[in-house]
Amino acid sequence: MLGAIVALNPIGLDFLQSAFLSGEQLSRNIARPIVLSALAVVILLGIVEWLVRFVVFRRRAGGVKS
Repeated sequence: MLGAIVALNPIGLDFLQSAFLSGEQLSRNIARPIVLSALAVVILLGIVEWLVRFVVFRRRAGGVKS
């Protein structure tokens, strides 16, 4: 969800357009690695969040052990 918020705000849309749809080669060459790096970070954050939720769910499902 965070990735959609980042990508769909006006600044994010402009940056995506300049990275992939720009007519200028220089603009595409500058923006494309930045966009792909940001996408990788958002994906990694999503994976870490999923793993944390999984671990917390497993601990709660285990119940109280005495």
